[in-house]
Amino acid sequence: MPLRTDAFRWGAVAKTFHWSMALLILGNGVFGLCMDLAATPMQKINWMALHKSIGLSVLALFLLRLLWRLFDGEPRELPAPRWQQWAARAVHAVLYLLVAALPLSGWWFNSVRGYPLQFFKLFNLPAIAARDADLRRLAHEVHEYLFWFLLLVLVAHVGAALKHHVFDRDDVLRRMWPFARLRQGPKGDSA
Repeated sequence: MPLRTDAFRWGAVAKTFHWSMALLILGNGVFGLCMDLAATPMQKINWMALHKSIGLSVLALFLLRLLWRLFDGEPRELPAPRWQQWAARAVHAVLYLLVAALPLSGWWFNSVRGYPLQFFKLFNLPAIAARDADLRRLAHEVHEYLFWFLLLVLVAHVGAALKHHVFDRDDVLRRMWPFARLRQGPKGDSA
């Protein structure tokens, strides 16, 4: 599998960013929802610290992914109705916005609560807002609603990929799936 993206499929680096971020986001979301299951207050503090560090990792990976995308490009669009091409671009733009906004909203929530923000206990990051007890609830709600909105957009994204794979029988999903062979080769021949 080539490292760089070509006209027909995503490269190994783009696929690695895509799938590692997907797993981190979904896993950290479930982890965030399970915080109240902690057996002790100390366990909850440790889980919260891990949740924050994973969120910061997602933000860092997102920035690296953006840089790589600028350098790497993307495969050419497969033939599809114009509305589907527009919808795909819109969903991807919203996903990118939400993937950045979710960890930033968590950082904001942490800042208005006045807690230190550590990255895997290696170093502290600065607050991005002043401590403000009046904003705590709003910041938490923004962070939580962004997660639910992200899940909704991800359902549309995954649903569209599965529709292309199962019903349209094209290469939309195969171009991003690790180690998948394309149904159509570069000249339209079966690969």
